[in-house]
Amino acid sequence: MMESIQSARRVFTDATPLKSDCGMLCGSACCQDDPLESSGMILFPGEEALYDPAPDWAVITYTMFEGKPVRMLRCVKPCPRCDRPLACMMFPLIPVMIDGKPRVRADRRAFAVCPLAGQGSDAFDPAFVTAVKEAARLLAADEDCARYLHAMADHQRKLSSWKSILE
Repeated sequence: MMESIQSARRVFTDATPLKSDCGMLCGSACCQDDPLESSGMILFPGEEALYDPAPDWAVITYTMFEGKPVRMLRCVKPCPRCDRPLACMMFPLIPVMIDGKPRVRADRRAFAVCPLAGQGSDAFDPAFVTAVKEAARLLAADEDCARYLHAMADHQRKLSSWKSILE
């Protein structure tokens, strides 16, 4: 597995969105499996090596992302927190690349399940925000991950520009 992924994962040893269990706010909504939907976390480039073979608490599926099939990990039972995918460790924040620089934003997809997503950076433990920023910096140093962060920025822009069909 790429060093950038391993380094980014190490940043989250103790960092979580809140100092308390944020799952108490939403009933652990982000950890609920819905086999009827394409739920799960897209794996960063090279991260799939951690889940080959898939652990007994997860399945690897494919989903389309920016017109390409990518691997996604879907939990089918509770996971060991230290083994979560990197995207899960950062949720509901997400690293993106904007104007050639790594940035951190609230993941637009999180707004449907996470009450913290729309509350701004003050809602999070500052150590968590710092960890996501450091992970973004580490990931941006890798060419494959930097491309992924650019694609994620484009994807997030598309999500924020959708208009209601009822307007």
